[in-house]
Amino acid sequence: MAGGFTPTPTPDTAPFWEAAKEERLAIQQCRSCGRHYFYPRDFCPHCSSGDVEWHEIAGTGRLVSYVINYRPIPPADPATPQIIALVELDEGVRMLTNIVGSPADPDCLPLDAPVFVGFEPRGDWKLPVFRLAGGK
Repeated sequence: MAGGFTPTPTPDTAPFWEAAKEERLAIQQCRSCGRHYFYPRDFCPHCSSGDVEWHEIAGTGRLVSYVINYRPIPPADPATPQIIALVELDEGVRMLTNIVGSPADPDCLPLDAPVFVGFEPRGDWKLPVFRLAGGK
């Protein structure tokens, strides 16, 4: 996905973007209740504990939902539709992202299809994006 989005890390999101820059996917986990969560914040959304830590994860999951943007924001290639997707990571958290690669028919992506993370440059940073597993 080529696009105009360039991350602007904040104190809460900096560890996420630093990991992505190194092509690692990291999310937070609560030490009190043990649950993972995403988007980054300094407290657990499940139990409100501030005892949280960052964990590197495998970056695998499944496709939950998607829409196709046939008019991507420049400088994206207008001939290539942008697939905006909701993926559920194996850790149980959902992440809004893009499906990249060459799906045979982007209009008919299989829901629950396995996905895996990849990274695309955005200025000085990298953006986590996902591909369908198994060459689908």
